[in-house]
Amino acid sequence: MNDEKAPTSDDEAIAAMLMMRATAIRERNAKDALSYDAEDSVEFSLAPPLVHHGKDKAGLQAWFDTWDGPIGGEVEDAKLTIGVDVAFWSGLVHMTGTKTEGTNVDLWFRQTLGLVKRNGRWLVAHQHESVPFAMDGSGRALLDLKP
Repeated sequence: MNDEKAPTSDDEAIAAMLMMRATAIRERNAKDALSYDAEDSVEFSLAPPLVHHGKDKAGLQAWFDTWDGPIGGEVEDAKLTIGVDVAFWSGLVHMTGTKTEGTNVDLWFRQTLGLVKRNGRWLVAHQHESVPFAMDGSGRALLDLKP
């Protein structure tokens, strides 16, 4: 007996949206990447500030411009939970690539996306990224952890 559920149209729509968003990020295209975000989105990213409200095309493109070539990525331990018009996705994201000054990036971080379905389209309404930090009082980010 197979207990696996067949993919639903929402499963497929969310997976397609996340793949297109990932492609836009890999290709460093801020306009396309942000086309999958809700206008009133909230972002807690790895970079300052603590929170960003709405779409920041100039800021995202400025960050993309610090990369030489595509931004690599892969995901492990992804989980998706879907409701009627809200969903959330979480996983471990591996970001790789080369910065314009020559630094090689090889970083795993945690990501959670809150999704909303508006006018039949799934959008990112909430994004949270983080890395663990040392609990020894140093406050040092632990950037070398791997799953």
